[in-house]
Amino acid sequence: MGQGHTIARPHPVSCPQPNWTEIVNRKLKFPLRCWVPSRRDIQAWCSSCWRWGSRPGRRARRAPECGGGRGPLLEGGLNLAIRLGHEAITDVLLANVKFDFRQIHEALLVAVDTNQPAVVRHLLARLEREKGRKVDTRSSSLAFFDSSIDGSRFAPGVTPLTLACQKDLYEIAQLLMGQGHTIARPHPVSCACLECSNARRYDLLKFSLSRINTYRGIASRAHLSLASEDAMLAAFQLSRELRHLARKEPEFKPEYIALESLSQDYGFELLGMCRNQSEVTAVLNDLGEDSETEPEAEGLGQAFEEGIPNLARLRLAVNYNQKRFVAHPICQQVLSSIWCGNLAGWRGSTTIWKLFIAFLIFLTMPFLCLGYWLAPKSRLGRLLKIPVLKFLLHSASYLWFLIFLLGESLVMETQLSTFRGRSQSVWETSLHMVWVAGFLWFECKEVWIEGLRSYLLDWWNFLDMVILSLYLAAFTLRLLLAGLAHKHCRDAPDGAACHYFTSAERSEWRTEDPQFLAEVLFAVTSMLSFTRLASILPAHESLGTLQISMGRMIDDMIRFMFILMIILTAFLCGLNNIYVPYQETERLGNFNETFQFLFWTMFGMEEHSVVDMPQFLVPEFVGRALYGIFTIVMVIVLLNMLIAMITNSFQKIEDAADVEWKFARSKLYLSYFREGLTLPVPFNILPSPKAIFYLLRRVFRFICCCHLCCKTKKPNYPPIPTFANPGAGAGPGEGERGSYRLRVIKALVQRYIETAQREFEETRRKDLGNRLTELTKTVSRLQSEVACVQRAVVEAGPRRPPGGASVLSRYITRVRNSFQNLGPPIPETPELTVPATVGTQESSETGLPDAGGAQAPASGESGPSSPAHVLVHREQESEGAGDLPQEADLGAKEGT
Repeated sequence: MGQGHTIARPHPVSCPQPNWTEIVNRKLKFPLRCWVPSRRDIQAWCSSCWRWGSRPGRRARRAPECGGGRGPLLEGGLNLAIRLGHEAITDVLLANVKFDFRQIHEALLVAVDTNQPAVVRHLLARLEREKGRKVDTRSSSLAFFDSSIDGSRFAPGVTPLTLACQKDLYEIAQLLMGQGHTIARPHPVSCACLECSNARRYDLLKFSLSRINTYRGIASRAHLSLASEDAMLAAFQLSRELRHLARKEPEFKPEYIALESLSQDYGFELLGMCRNQSEVTAVLNDLGEDSETEPEAEGLGQAFEEGIPNLARLRLAVNYNQKRFVAHPICQQVLSSIWCGNLAGWRGSTTIWKLFIAFLIFLTMPFLCLGYWLAPKSRLGRLLKIPVLKFLLHSASYLWFLIFLLGESLVMETQLSTFRGRSQSVWETSLHMVWVAGFLWFECKEVWIEGLRSYLLDWWNFLDMVILSLYLAAFTLRLLLAGLAHKHCRDAPDGAACHYFTSAERSEWRTEDPQFLAEVLFAVTSMLSFTRLASILPAHESLGTLQISMGRMIDDMIRFMFILMIILTAFLCGLNNIYVPYQETERLGNFNETFQFLFWTMFGMEEHSVVDMPQFLVPEFVGRALYGIFTIVMVIVLLNMLIAMITNSFQKIEDAADVEWKFARSKLYLSYFREGLTLPVPFNILPSPKAIFYLLRRVFRFICCCHLCCKTKKPNYPPIPTFANPGAGAGPGEGERGSYRLRVIKALVQRYIETAQREFEETRRKDLGNRLTELTKTVSRLQSEVACVQRAVVEAGPRRPPGGASVLSRYITRVRNSFQNLGPPIPETPELTVPATVGTQESSETGLPDAGGAQAPASGESGPSSPAHVLVHREQESEGAGDLPQEADLGAKEGT
């Protein structure tokens, strides 16, 4: 059976006709199931081919076609020859057997899988020759709709180029791309074209597996390096696409997440190939023409402060959520150098010195802002444009705002009689609106600079919008109240409406009174304003990590609240329906009171005796049961589940704390690199002389039509200053800069490919070395075991086996003695003698006979066959056993 021999079962009397599936498969010439022959079959078949080689014309005319009964055998032989690396056998099969397109395709996959570039070239040449003939390509085009058992070793959607890219075989991938092979990007998940619809209808699993295998090839390092002009940008875009697919196809989410992580790693490793600052500048500053149309690129053309590069590629990575790329040491070094600016000693200073400088800026903030407002181009103005000082200035302004909020709360406590009624004016309770107006103008300028989409990508901007909306709503309600009081008192000074809006006590106010709403909104907004202070925490490593963990925990709590409200509402309806007809207690029987009772029960602040109704046994029993189940579910199950979720989120952040913190800090740094927005709130609402000058210049140019003559060129941002070139100026033009960027990217890709090939060779050498080491260890261990066995056999002795001797040694000794008693002794040879010492080993290796061999009888002598000889032999064994050497006994035993 191993050679393919089988017993053919005879057909029945009435042989059934084949069904339509078999007929279609035969019409479409689908090959039968492949039977892989042995190496002996291939060699025998090839030898027959060589025997017939004297008549090449006849052999060419009678070349077998791989489509009949021998087709699977020949196809399997070709694949096996390729897999075993026999190029001669492969050439013979390709030259003498006609294979169809699908079989050549399968053989090409095998050659790629075994990393044989020479065989791949031969198969590609064979495919090129087949193109000029009438090749049956239906087996390839309709293979997707074949419902029979797939005998291929490779998954659906795996092409030679896809397989080469998945295995990172750069040489074969480049060879295939040179022949025109490409990886077609799959259609979107929601595509409703005819091709996708038919594929889903015929085989949904094969369609999904084909998509995943295609994306595995696209996301590979080889494909990103060889098939993309801008490999870094292609990795960013592919990472975003895979992240979206993971959300749209949750069935294959782990596969897409793994590929997305692979794309991020590629961008990270490609950036690590940079060798000097000019390459880093070219990579991080230029955006690229292909990415200018992307929605994530909106707002990336904004200008930074003078002397600061635009870092368009780095900001694009932030928008694409490329955390590892942004957290790369090269990116962090660039950001840190720009952040500190000319303050070279800031990074090396101690924390106490930094706090002292921040405190001085906090105290002198009004004077610093006034100096910049008057002379923005002065030395003080240039100093305040340094990002770290701008950050400290804005933080000091926000701290002053929070101090004013606390001051208003303290004033309300000290003047309780005034604020309890309506005697206070609008301006007494609205001093904070000066900062609110500054914040509103700041947000408007930020939307104008960044663009609406980029502005909405930051969740802190949503919080700013909510805070400003609530402040404006509270201030509007106070203005409305003052307007109503003025209106009613002007029409009827002694009327009830005038009395209500001017001097009525708080107990007389209606529920929907505007002052009630204004005070509530102001209280909520004050709380949110203090929460907004957490946005500056990423500037510090420890506080930034905690802030990120807190954000993840809040996200977990929001998702947990959905399940909590479902279960709470279920028990709320049940308990409320039980106690409504009785009204035995004030805490139950009312929807609002029941909700409060269950809510505070989760924290152990309610008594269980509230559910007791002694006079109604059945409702009391059911109420107690529901209350007990609620306590178990909420307190024991759900709350512990929430704790586990929060712990899991915190652990995930801690595992990647460095990357998460650096990514958050980078976003904070980039927000202070922009041009403008230097003056903090509330000084930004004052029109500065610089703004007036720019406005007048623009109006003058518009009137004089100078903008037609003096076209504004796109700003050419200088490279990052270095110690070798501290005064680095503007670089080359736009076209030259773009070409230089592409040359740098190609150089990085080439270095990456060379590094990957060196690592591959090193890994292969290490693998071979490890195998040789393991083989050496195995041989040494085997030699040690053999030596131990030899010493044990020698020490055991043939006639007096010790108590610990094995059963086999005793059996051999007994059989040898029996043969010695019945026949002539077996002559010992030096080859069968096992030495017991090193000296005897050397003598046996040199061919010299040992002492035992010298004392053994010659081959011509008669053995102890007579009784006399037997008696003498037994006496020698009993009396002179110690005189006989152990080597001779062992040799006799081995001879036996």
